[in-house]
Amino acid sequence: MIFDTDILIWVQRGSEKAAKLIEKDEDRYLSIQNYMELLQGAKNKVHHKYVKDFISEFEFSILPFTENIGHRALIYVEEYALSSNMRAGDAIIAATAVENNMVLVSSNVKHFKIVNELQLKSFRP
Repeated sequence: MIFDTDILIWVQRGSEKAAKLIEKDEDRYLSIQNYMELLQGAKNKVHHKYVKDFISEFEFSILPFTENIGHRALIYVEEYALSSNMRAGDAIIAATAVENNMVLVSSNVKHFKIVNELQLKSFRP
């Protein structure tokens, strides 16, 4: 399962429900886009280290940005940016999940529901 950035933010905010969701999945994945968003959101070096340690401690695998993911993300932006406000970051995350045939779990379902081939699991904090 690929975890959207928001799930890890919920954990950082103390959500036990989000933490349990992550803990029960033995195969934990992030898109490289999710990882960059988490690092970019760090307020200082201590928080930056916390993010890196969290990813390491919970043994997340980071899925790389590939040519196929880039191509699929571009198609999503072309198809959905005007009608549904699909942003590049969300397109990359969705494309990563689809290209790797994985479920994406997110509490921001509205960002992804337009992508028909995406296996999407909704999380409510």
